[in-house]
Amino acid sequence: MGRIAAIEKLFAGIEGKRKADARIAHRVMLEGMDFDLSYFPLKHLGYKAVVEVTGELYSRLCEAESLSVILGVSSKLDYSQIEEFWSGVRVAAQEFGYSGLDLDLVPSLNGLCISLEAGGKEPSALFCKARSKDVICVSGALGSAFLGQQVLENRSAELEKYRMMVADYLKPELREHTPAHFKEAGITPSAGYFVTRGLADAILRLSRDTGLGAKVYADKIPFEGNSFSLGKDLDIDPVSAAMNGGDDCRLLFTVPILQAEKFHKEFPAYDIIGHLALSEAGACMVTPEGVELPVRAQGWNTDEQE
Repeated sequence: MGRIAAIEKLFAGIEGKRKADARIAHRVMLEGMDFDLSYFPLKHLGYKAVVEVTGELYSRLCEAESLSVILGVSSKLDYSQIEEFWSGVRVAAQEFGYSGLDLDLVPSLNGLCISLEAGGKEPSALFCKARSKDVICVSGALGSAFLGQQVLENRSAELEKYRMMVADYLKPELREHTPAHFKEAGITPSAGYFVTRGLADAILRLSRDTGLGAKVYADKIPFEGNSFSLGKDLDIDPVSAAMNGGDDCRLLFTVPILQAEKFHKEFPAYDIIGHLALSEAGACMVTPEGVELPVRAQGWNTDEQE
């Protein structure tokens, strides 16, 4: 059973559906699962942790307001290392405009555990009803963070040649005040997601939440310049890395087709990679040859996708 199906089953029979507060975002990061301290600088890790929780707020059009961090600290870490991590958190918190910051330290038997809760202001803009033909837009190259992680784990790879992808993994960028930009531009998206578990996961959530189909075009997915060169060296398909690699920290929005041209002008860093479709189309990736392949993602029950 996949993660999504397991969660839905655990809530079966409970009166009232789960309803998350759009103004609150959570993130838990575990050493050995989400990061490896043998090559991950602690200051970068602190910064990235804040990016990951802030991105969730931005995808809901909420500006950052308060940030609470709880660290589970094992005996292998000393004060100077925690201070280094915290310096990254402080830099990111200032950059994204958090006005309140809190920290607690608790003991951990096994490595470092990071738990974050971010509180946001009321959404700066509103979402409209999602409709077929709304365009799917993503804020930057996909798959590069996963490929950058492989460079770090494969010590024989050339760090300098692939530094952009390594940077995408270690210190992802997130444009500040994205929600306010939507309001100022007068653009009303129909859905928003933060892509951290791969594009496939985001597309499946989009299709589930809107009740519509979604088509992503493989030749429209943006990649870093050296993605295919590195993919060849490591025997990894960059398209697969984009769909299922994870850790990209990109924003994905769907925008009404009549606002697509205006959106492209106001948000030039975004790429249009597909569109919503009628529900019977399902979630699929369209190859350059026009073949439609069902989207699969880790954590999702395969039987439910068929």
